[in-house]
Amino acid sequence: MIIFTATVALGGSNAYAASIFVHVVAPTGAALPGAAVYAEPVSEPALPKTPKTTEIQQKGRKFLPPMTVVQVGTNISFPNNDTVRHHVYSLSPAKVFDLKLYAGEPENPIYFDKPGTVVVGCNIHDQMVAYIHVVSTPYFAKTDISGKAKLDGIASGTYRLKAWHASLPPSAQIPEQQITLTESDVAANVTFNMNAR
Repeated sequence: MIIFTATVALGGSNAYAASIFVHVVAPTGAALPGAAVYAEPVSEPALPKTPKTTEIQQKGRKFLPPMTVVQVGTNISFPNNDTVRHHVYSLSPAKVFDLKLYAGEPENPIYFDKPGTVVVGCNIHDQMVAYIHVVSTPYFAKTDISGKAKLDGIASGTYRLKAWHASLPPSAQIPEQQITLTESDVAANVTFNMNAR
């Protein structure tokens, strides 16, 4: 179970550019870094935004960063900065791809065209795992070391605030809370149960 609580933060903001401040913690109260948080409009399709190209490096036989959150339509490159070759792949329904054994920069980035969670591995080094959470909204962020994230520049309206973490079982439904933004920023607290089913 993920428990959401939301309160109106002190200090107003422009009605056309409100923010949601999110704090994600484990059941013990410890900060939970590396969680994806995002807001989807309830009554309208997600506003378009020109997605950027980003990258997930391979260094020290690890994927860096180990978790990435991106908007649908983003290209991700997988440069190999190790002294050994890697074979990067995913069998996830949200994106199946296969970058056969290579060093340096692959010829083309991978285009992520639908929402969902993508688990990335290396066919040579089984300990290498990365997660990509692909969302259909431009309003997203990843929690920092203190478990905090800020969703910026959100137009007034009603949104579904969602949270995802790699500890969430693949079959679990992404929990959500409805939040209405008017002239004030909103603060939301999320308690994440690692054993949610």
